[in-house]
Formats: sequence, structure tokens, C-alpha cells
Amino acid sequence: MAQLSCKNLTLGYEGDVLVRDLSFEVNKGDYLCIVGENGSGKSTLMKTILNLRSPMSGTITTGDGVTAREIGYLPQQTIVQRDFPASVWEIVLSGCQARGKFHPFYTKEEKRMARENIERMGITEYTDRCYRELSGGQQQRVLLARALCATRKILLLDEPVSGLDPKVTNDMYTLIEHLNKDEGVTIIMVSHDVQAAVRYATHILHIGTTIFFGTKEKYLQSREGRLFTASIESDENLTIKNPAQQDIRNESENIAAGNVSASRKEKNDRNSQEAKKDSYDGDMSSDKQRENEQPKAGGLQKESGDVMHKAGEEAGK
Repeated sequence: MAQLSCKNLTLGYEGDVLVRDLSFEVNKGDYLCIVGENGSGKSTLMKTILNLRSPMSGTITTGDGVTAREIGYLPQQTIVQRDFPASVWEIVLSGCQARGKFHPFYTKEEKRMARENIERMGITEYTDRCYRELSGGQQQRVLLARALCATRKILLLDEPVSGLDPKVTNDMYTLIEHLNKDEGVTIIMVSHDVQAAVRYATHILHIGTTIFFGTKEKYLQSREGRLFTASIESDENLTIKNPAQQDIRNESENIAAGNVSASRKEKNDRNSQEAKKDSYDGDMSSDKQRENEQPKAGGLQKESGDVMHKAGEEAGK
């Protein structure tokens, strides 16, 4: 049975429809990325899943031992939230309130859970620090630890790498992948990063003028996937200076072609070509150096001969 099932959903605001007839399901251990154009209804869907909004029609049900309160949520941060004057410990511990157990004080079990999640996110040294003093990547780890206090089953992540630098972005994706693959946490993530989506996700939900739901392999072969990834590449002017980003793009193209192992071969071929070029450049440099030295040696030999001839003439006199 699916952990989350959405059937025939229609979403919108004040009578304006954003998404119509949306159906998909998420099973235990899935990594679902929700992609699509701005304003297509991705964040509205997240809020509806969290019962923060009601659908205009359709149903959302949970199963496989998951209740509506056992879904952790990492929202997009606003400027005000980034400047929130609370300690890391207080923010992480507050995630336990989402479990719906109302009592005046946190229990020993909840405090133990908060400490474990702080350790899992690698932010133990910041436990007593003020949240607003942390970097963007550190703050995201704090919020992820908070979300894990609400559940260990499903995490909803709304643009978790927004505003982060490339290195921190890669670290965050690696951390989320670890939670999914090694700890069995089901991931539902809204993202504009299509290249990362098709690298890490098991399934893609594309929301736009048309709707697609299926595996990432089928998405890359679909009309929606080809058009959307092509538009992203056009926006980037096909200019990728980071080899790691190029590897992600190559992997996406190879998955679409049904050749999962080709990206590794391409990377090895590229490294081999670079090594040959370096060797060739070195050989050319050595040849040029020898050419420069030969005239110099000839000049010295001629100069030495002139000196000896002059000495002979002096002796004859």
C-alpha cells in the first residue's frame, strides 16, 4: 500500500485553477522530485499534502502505517525566518510539536530524538548557537533536523538548496540521498534543478500545461521531459564550466538513451584525452626548446672558430 496517494486533485486559489485532475502515489523508499514552471502549483500541492490548504476537489490519503501528522516539512526560507532569534536546540526540538502530542513540557524521549537528529545532521557544535548566526547551509541542516523530529517516514522538501553555493548544494543533495538510500526515508522534493532531479530521484512528477508522473527514465524519454530539459539548457546557453555539472547532464542524457554506464565511460575518455593533450603539449615544448638551442650552439661553434682563425693569423705575423 502506498504511503501517500493523491487522486483526481484540482488545486487553486479563490476559484482560479492551477492544477486539474492530478493523480500520483508515493511508496516507501521513493525519492520523488516535483518539477515544472514557476506558478504551476508545486508549492500549492505541498501545502495541500500538509493539510495547510484544502483541494478544490479530489482526495489525499496516507497508508502503510503513515498518518497525516507523520510527514516532516522543510519549507522555503524567508528573510525573516533566516533572522529568527532562537537557538539551534530550540528550533530542532520544536519539530516534536508536529507529532500532535500536546503537553506543557518536552519529554525525555523527544529531547533524545532532538539530540540524535542534531548529530545526524553534523551540527552538534552549533547546538547552543543562535540560529541567525549560522550560514545558509548550516541553517538548512538545522531545519532538516527539525523536520526529522516530526517523522522518520516521509520528508517534504520545498527547494532545499535555494540560495546555497555550489559546494553546500552538493553537500545537501548528498545528505538527502543518504537519508533516502541508507535510512529508508521517503523523499518528496520540489525543485527547479532538473539535472539534480534526474540524478537523485527515482520518480518525477512534472506539473505544467500537461502532467507527467513516472520513473525518471520514462520522464527523460517523455515529451514533457524532453521539452522541459531542453528549455533549461537553453536558459543556461549550454555553458557549463563545472565538470561535475557536465557529468550530471551526461548521465541524464545517457539514462534517456537507456545507457546508464555511458557517463562513466565518457568521463574516462575525457580524462584520457586531457592526459594525451598534456603529453602532446609537453613533447611540442621539448621540440621547440631543442630548436632554440641548436642555433645557439651553432653560433657558439662559429664564434669559437673565428677566435681560433684570428689566433693563427697573429701567430703567422
